[in-house]
Amino acid sequence: MTLREGELDVSEAMVRALVAAQFPAWAGRTLRPVRAGGTDNYMFRLGDDLVVRLPRMPYGGDTVRMEHRWLPYLAPHLPLAIPEPVGLGRPGAGYPLPWSVYRWRPGDHRIGDLAAAARALGGFVAALQRVPVPAEAPPAYRGGSYAGADPGMREALRDLDAPGAEKRWDAALELPGWDGPPVWLHSDLLPTNILFRGGAVDAVIDFGCAGVGDPACDLMVAWSMFNPASRRVLREQLAVDDVTWERGRGWALVFGLGAWHYYRDRKPAFAALGRRTVEQTSMTP
Repeated sequence: MTLREGELDVSEAMVRALVAAQFPAWAGRTLRPVRAGGTDNYMFRLGDDLVVRLPRMPYGGDTVRMEHRWLPYLAPHLPLAIPEPVGLGRPGAGYPLPWSVYRWRPGDHRIGDLAAAARALGGFVAALQRVPVPAEAPPAYRGGSYAGADPGMREALRDLDAPGAEKRWDAALELPGWDGPPVWLHSDLLPTNILFRGGAVDAVIDFGCAGVGDPACDLMVAWSMFNPASRRVLREQLAVDDVTWERGRGWALVFGLGAWHYYRDRKPAFAALGRRTVEQTSMTP
């Protein structure tokens, strides 16, 4: 495996040593890597019901602490399952960051009925936005303006064949920003972070980008997962004005163009998701 610049090298032996030293009650469990661990975290199954997650990059420690602090606060308010942390690990055994142990939740990414998925996710987003926001709540990774992404978007638009996308991006930059109170956001609400069981939405995972801010960023799932008909179903679940909805389209362009451009030679499947998202932003609604 080729590591990205700055990426931490984590081995099974290292994880086994961390677990044995810090959670000896789990030391005798089987440990096996999850091959599709994700862009930001290594994942190792620990027995049948637990999973160890370790940030891949040196800046990932803050997300571990954030999830352990806020996931138990959010969970009782939400209609879908979210990750359940059961252990917070310390640096050790050559690994320099905090790491975590969660309950393992089985599932897949196979969608059954799109309209049913849209209703479920719309209800989840609406419930998340209603969760009370304490003064110490962290800002979401995508909770502010997307204007700072403009240089990267221009580079992607130069390199990709995306008819009409530049016009849509220009329109997104002209929209007024959010002037309401901050709300809770997942901030990375994409098909890869939604688990299904039997074709039905079961859980939303990976809250490393979560926090509070402009509700528009969680709307990018409307274009990254759904078609026009199911997108309308999702919007019916939300109290969202037209301008916020269009900023959601802007966030979908940020994700779609960025993923298509960056991952086209690295992760073709993720690049294809980005391309489909960009194409969906051309459609009404």
